[in-house]
Parts: sequence; C-alpha cells; structure tokens
Amino acid sequence: MKKIISLLLVFTFGLSSCEKDDICDPNTPTTPRLVITFYDANNPSTLRPVTNLKVIGKDMKEGIIFNENATDESKYLTSGSTVSIPLKTNDNSTTYTLILDSNNPNVAARNSDVLRFNYTHQDEYVSRACGFKTTFALDPLSDGVPVSRPFVLTDGDSNGLWIRQVYVKNYKVELENETHIEIYF
Repeated sequence: MKKIISLLLVFTFGLSSCEKDDICDPNTPTTPRLVITFYDANNPSTLRPVTNLKVIGKDMKEGIIFNENATDESKYLTSGSTVSIPLKTNDNSTTYTLILDSNNPNVAARNSDVLRFNYTHQDEYVSRACGFKTTFALDPLSDGVPVSRPFVLTDGDSNGLWIRQVYVKNYKVELENETHIEIYF
C-alpha cells in the first residue's frame, strides 16, 4: 500500500512540475498592419473602391497575398475601399508599388505609383506565448531630414500619378481597426 501511495505522490508531483501550454490566443493583438482607406478625389466624403490593386514591396518578386485560397495570380489582387499592408519591423521605412488595374490585359491601362512610408518602431512584450509585437509611429523625417509628410509619393511607370492626394489620418500604428492613411484618387 505504501508503494502505491508513494507512486501516486511521485506521479502527482511529476505532473505539477509540467509547464502549462503556451498558446497565444488568436484574439491577442499582434504587430499591426498599416490600414489604407481609398476615397473619391472628386467627392472626398465618398469611399471609392480600388479595382484589382496589386501591392508589391520593394525588392519583392511577387505582391502581398490578399487571397490565400486562390492558386493563381488573383491571390495578389484586391478590390475594395480598404487595404492593410505590413511595415518592416527591422527598418524605419517601407516602400510599396501600388498597381491599379494590375490584371488589365491592356498594359497601358495599368498604373503604378510608389509610396514610401517613414516611421519609428518600438517592440512591446505581449506574453511568453505570443512574444513581442511592434508598434509604429509615422515619422515626418526622411533619413534624419525633416520633411512635411511621413511618406513620399512618386510615379512608378511614367503614366502619371493615379493617386491624387495622401493624408495621414492616424500617425500611430498600434491597431488594425482604424484607418492610418487616406488615399484620394
């Protein structure tokens, strides 16, 4: 009987020394993406959906995947009035080419603009299971030189800018449930 009790005690103490499962709750906020909302330049209070927008990061061969279930080129395309894109966590700027109507068979109908976002970033400890997340502050400095905006907009293909205006709605990128950048086209 003493052996059984001893074995049960050893087994109980052995189980109590196990670590709990470290699983990050999917609802835990992680590193947020930059949220861009598109508006009609002729009627600024009206949302305007983009059509077949492809977003390609500098030095990327393919674009950001917006539709993981697609198996063809359409996985890189999005249509809608809002898009969320990641910022680099190990740099102070991220550059994207935004291609409007990117799957149009008429190449001349496609239009590319390049946006570079300047920011500072800070790593924040979330938990042992989730690790760290990075938050960003859009920064009106470019390589340490003050500029009027935390972004630089250039034409990517000599077709003229399809983006007419860019406004910063929220300089702090801490959550994904709010617009950070407004684009009027």
